[in-house]
Amino acid sequence: MEMNYKEYYNKQKEIGLEYQDFVGEILCQNGIVIMNYVSKKYQFSSGENKMGVEIKHDKMFRDTGNLYIELEEKSNPDNKNYIKSGIKRNDNTWLYVIGDYKTIYIFPKNLLLKLSEEYEPIENNTKTSIGFLLPIKEAEKHNAKVIKIP
Repeated sequence: MEMNYKEYYNKQKEIGLEYQDFVGEILCQNGIVIMNYVSKKYQFSSGENKMGVEIKHDKMFRDTGNLYIELEEKSNPDNKNYIKSGIKRNDNTWLYVIGDYKTIYIFPKNLLLKLSEEYEPIENNTKTSIGFLLPIKEAEKHNAKVIKIP
């Protein structure tokens, strides 16, 4: 049975929230304590969390050799326009955390904004996100910190 987009979106959102909790635990163990906002009201007015840390789960980077850094999004592929998100959203974000359950990369948002000028924006397969691909080799050079999980 094929999943409709809303079911797919909800499943991916839950996977993302679980990863966000995982990263919160790992960051806490590394001296960075974040307080996540879950309501749309606080997320839109203040950002993902009190500390200004955007967290993204990139399940494919080990296969592709690239981190997907989001610039714009839309909640449904049928929506006409994208809105700024990820590193382009105007909120309290100053750190961008991305990775999987084995490796977490931490970048200053302003560095990723500068790097984004060097790469061609691409649209994802579901037509809900525009971003750029940052090669892992470049991520290894430009990160503020990498956390390897045993």
